[in-house]
Amino acid sequence: MSAIFEVDNLKKAFGGLTVTNNVSLSMAPGDRVALIGPNGAGKTSFVNLVTGNLQADSGEVRIAGQNVNRLDAIGRVRRGLVRSFQVTRLFQDMTPAEHVGMAVLQRTGRSGRMFGNFLSMRDVMGETEALLGTLGLAALAHRKVSEIAYGQQRLLEIAVAMALKPKVLLLDEPAAGVPQSDTGRIEQALADLPADLAVLMIEHDMDLVFRFASRVVVLAAGTIIFDGSPKDVTQDARVREAYLGSYANAGHAA
Repeated sequence: MSAIFEVDNLKKAFGGLTVTNNVSLSMAPGDRVALIGPNGAGKTSFVNLVTGNLQADSGEVRIAGQNVNRLDAIGRVRRGLVRSFQVTRLFQDMTPAEHVGMAVLQRTGRSGRMFGNFLSMRDVMGETEALLGTLGLAALAHRKVSEIAYGQQRLLEIAVAMALKPKVLLLDEPAAGVPQSDTGRIEQALADLPADLAVLMIEHDMDLVFRFASRVVVLAAGTIIFDGSPKDVTQDARVREAYLGSYANAGHAA
């Protein structure tokens, strides 16, 4: 299957510190990839580079075969590359319906319309209600974000991302800060993502990684040191040394 998302020899340095060192990665539609690594490995820098929030020193990013190096973050979203963030960036005084509806308007080129009008647009609200319903948020559609639980806010972020109809979805620790009692709902939302969507997830919770990913990429000091199956990752000597030693030694080897 042809790649939907390709990164070739991406490099970024801040002065003498190289944070992304000739990283290459390819994903096909439907791939479920976990990007892991120790703190300071360069995971967030990598995501910022591929999404256009940082300018690379060299290398190339392609979506569906098209070079997007010259596009900013919004331009890359329009090409189908969408991300979520480790810390929620929702507007606390807005409702879930407003968040998702505005995302639908942005995707369909109607973001310049008066803010309140879209609530009466049948097509926008139909799509909004369907997305919120899929994620179990229908009953909260018109409540302020500040009034709903944090786990539900993380689900709302997924709904907003899906309203943009991504080809590639980058999730930065989607369960971060969510109480253990609510993580099952996040995992179910991940399991229910469209089968043809390529998903790259940054995650520290290795149990979640093994349940989600069909492929694991390990980044250390800005360099990919492993790219393979979850079964093999805990057996790799470099990965054990750089990151997974304590996990594997605890008897969790896949």
